Amino acid sequence: MPMPSAYLQRIGTATPRHDVHAAFVDYARQLLETERERLLFDRMVERSGIAHRYSVLQPGQPSAGEVDAGGFYRPGAFPGTAERMAVYGPEAFDLALRAVHALAPPDELAARLARVSHVVLASCTGFAAPGLDIQLIDALGLNPQVQRTVVGFMGCSAALPALRVAQLAVRGDPEALALVLNVELCSLHLHESHSLEQLLSFLLFADGAAAALVGAEAVGAELLDFRSELFSTGRGLITWDIGNRGFLMHLSGQVPARIAESLCAAAVGIDAAGLLRGRSVQDYALWAVHAGGRTVLDAVERGLGLNDAALADSRAVLRAAGNMSSATVMFVLQRMLARAAPDEQGLALALGPGLSMESMHFRMAGLS
Repeated sequence: MPMPSAYLQRIGTATPRHDVHAAFVDYARQLLETERERLLFDRMVERSGIAHRYSVLQPGQPSAGEVDAGGFYRPGAFPGTAERMAVYGPEAFDLALRAVHALAPPDELAARLARVSHVVLASCTGFAAPGLDIQLIDALGLNPQVQRTVVGFMGCSAALPALRVAQLAVRGDPEALALVLNVELCSLHLHESHSLEQLLSFLLFADGAAAALVGAEAVGAELLDFRSELFSTGRGLITWDIGNRGFLMHLSGQVPARIAESLCAAAVGIDAAGLLRGRSVQDYALWAVHAGGRTVLDAVERGLGLNDAALADSRAVLRAAGNMSSATVMFVLQRMLARAAPDEQGLALALGPGLSMESMHFRMAGLS
C-alpha cells in the first residue's frame, strides 16, 4: 500500500521592523583601518545583491559611536553569550509568533492550529529550555500532547531537514498536521572586528522567521524526497561555534568554488541516487536555492548551468532581506507557492557547516 503524500501547504514569514543594512555599512567602514580596505568593502557592498537586512535591534548612529540605539553592542564591551541569549528568547518568540499569524486570517488559522499534531522547530542562533517550541505551543493553544522535534545548530541548511521530519510524520499518519518553524536572529552574533573578511561575512546576515504547515491535503507543494550530502573535503570552510561572546561564524572565500565544482559534477551525472534524482537540470522548472550570498547563488548557477532567470526568487529574497540562515529558503519557497503552476517540478538546495548540502525534490500541486 503506497504511503500517503505530504504537502507543504502554506508558508508565513516575518522580519523585524528595523532595517539595519545601511547603518551596518557605515559602522563597518569605520572599523576598517586603511583606505584600500574601505574601497574594497564599498565595492563588495555594491556587488552584494543586498538592499535591506532586518534586525531585532534598532540601528544606532555610527557617527556618534553607536552600533545600536539601545547600547546592546557597546564599543569595546560587546555582550557575552548569556546576554545575547537573554535577548534571543523573547525576540525569537515574538518573531516566530508573527510568522505563524501570517499563515492565514485569524479564524481560519485557529481552525488549522487546532489540528496541529507535530511541531518542528529549527534554529541555530539561540537555545533555551524549556524552549521556543514549548512557548509557542502554550501561546497558540496547541494540544499539549503535540509531538515536538527541535533541529538545532545545522546552520543555513536546517529548513530542509525540518521539512523532512514533517513529511515523515504525515506519511506515517495522513491525519497529522505539522507546524514547521524556522527562527533565526543572526544579528545577535555580531563581533567587534577590524578584519575585512569577517566584516564582509557580517554584511550578509539578518534576522527572519518562517512558519509552515505540512499535511496530507493536496495543495501547495508535494514533498517528494530529501537527500543529504557531506562533501568529501571542506569540513572547515563553514563553521559555527559557540564562544564566550556569542556564536562565531567562519565562512571561507573558497565556498563558492567548492559549490560550483560539486554541482558541475552532479549536473552531468545520471545516477538516480544523485542530486538530480536521475533527471536532467532541464527537468526542473523551479530552483529554490538558499540565498546564502550573491557569490553562492552565482556558484550554483554556474555549476548547474542554469539560465539567468532560474534563481530569480532566491536573488529577490537576498536583495529584500539578506541571509536569514535557515529561514531563508522558506522565504524563497513562499514566493514559489504563490505563483507556480501545478505539476511543475522543483529542487530546493541549502548548504550548511561541514561542508554539507541538503536537497528536496518537490512538485507543485496547486494554490492553497
